[in-house]
Amino acid sequence: MEDEVEEKPASKKSVRKRADEIAPFRCKNLIAVIENPSDVKNIGTVIRNVNALGVEKVYVVDPRRSLPDDWQELRERKSVSKTSVSAVKWTFVRRFDSTDDCFDHLEKKGFKSVVTSPHVKGKSCIFLHEGDFTRHAKLAVWFGSEAIGISERAVERSEMCVSIPMFGMIESLNLGTSSGIVLYEVAKQRREYQSTFRMRGRRGERAHPLPTVIAPEVEETS
Repeated sequence: MEDEVEEKPASKKSVRKRADEIAPFRCKNLIAVIENPSDVKNIGTVIRNVNALGVEKVYVVDPRRSLPDDWQELRERKSVSKTSVSAVKWTFVRRFDSTDDCFDHLEKKGFKSVVTSPHVKGKSCIFLHEGDFTRHAKLAVWFGSEAIGISERAVERSEMCVSIPMFGMIESLNLGTSSGIVLYEVAKQRREYQSTFRMRGRRGERAHPLPTVIAPEVEETS
């Protein structure tokens, strides 16, 4: 039986190289908000999606104070670090005590919010593929609890509700899956916008559009 090869940690040089490569592709002023998650482990899954898709930050509404306020302490939490596959080390995460505290902070910074939910009454609701997620310079996308979904208060203070079209007998997805689908579409749109325009309002069109994907490395053959 062959001996298992222990994976060596990436060198500082390779980490810096990767950081430099991905920096232009990050979606600035795009925040994912997790409201009152019932399972701390699912926070790690969302953080992994956020990091992989180039979303700038994660906010967590955590009234039960399941998470520490200190980011460094959060990075060392095994329950989060393991499920995020260490993405928490490279992702800005901030917690809030309540939904209103988070909205107050976002609105003070000029952010508009959209909530995600399969069924919301009394609110403008669109399917994911119908949305234009480049209209607002600063955007926060809210995801509700796995157990009860998004709160009525979050719906009241948001601009609109976004849902994922579903065609099966089951009309729900877990938090990790739904956040990945929604954030992929939102980040794709905003990255394409950043590629074409330098300013808001579709002004400052670039003479040469920026790339929207990182080209794969081609191994040299001797």
